Amino acid sequence: MQQANWVPAGTDLDKPNAARMYDYYLGGSHNFEVDRMMARKAMELWPELPEIMRANRAFLRRAVQFLAESGVTRFLDIGSGIPTFGAVHEVAQAIRPDSRVVYVDHDPIAVAHSRLLLKEDPQSLVVEADLRDPAGILARPEVEALLADGEPVALLLVSVLHFITDEDDPYKLLRQLRDALPSGSALVMCHASLEGRPDQAEAHQDLYKRTPTPITMRNFAAVEKFFEGFELLEPGLVYMPQWRPEDPESVGPNPERMTGLVGVGLKP
Repeated sequence: MQQANWVPAGTDLDKPNAARMYDYYLGGSHNFEVDRMMARKAMELWPELPEIMRANRAFLRRAVQFLAESGVTRFLDIGSGIPTFGAVHEVAQAIRPDSRVVYVDHDPIAVAHSRLLLKEDPQSLVVEADLRDPAGILARPEVEALLADGEPVALLLVSVLHFITDEDDPYKLLRQLRDALPSGSALVMCHASLEGRPDQAEAHQDLYKRTPTPITMRNFAAVEKFFEGFELLEPGLVYMPQWRPEDPESVGPNPERMTGLVGVGLKP
């Protein structure tokens, strides 16, 4: 079978991949049968998964739109995956055409395809790096340029911190990134939580243990701790549909079923 032109040479097509599974949940085409099989197994355990993933992307869109309307023009998206279906640069540049985005991901497939998608956009760059090495991220010239003149930067950590184990000390990693941000910068975060559906959360964690990217779900207090050094904006740390919904009726009676906890904080 001929390999698609967005797939780097040497890619292992026999192992499921979280970024490609996410693309499949969103209805995208940048995934393989091994990803679709794993995603369908997950959906058997948790039928709401595609809806949860769409709620995750909708929160990202609303947060980026809010920050762009507030004057932020620089975005550092770590764990960006494949930037399709309302990607950060599209949302931000629709409001502020001068917006600059640096996408960061450790997955070579996500990076390769992102570069292909963004090759005509000089304001949107892609870096292959790992959140577990914040010093390495900050040392990249693309990131240094984003931070160079002290303008506020939106740090986007949307559905990535739950892929960092406790052994890797995610709080320390975030502090290193926070300390490099200029005053007035923002943290946008979504984190899978134990509290909305603990029964399903355990099953989902077990499923992801079969992939190269296992999940560590955390409770409300553990997620809130990531915002140390930031001032949480209203409505605080909430479930995905509850963060500044475009239509209040869209939240529904059981927002906890969309198990991601989300928030936006500002660095004083």
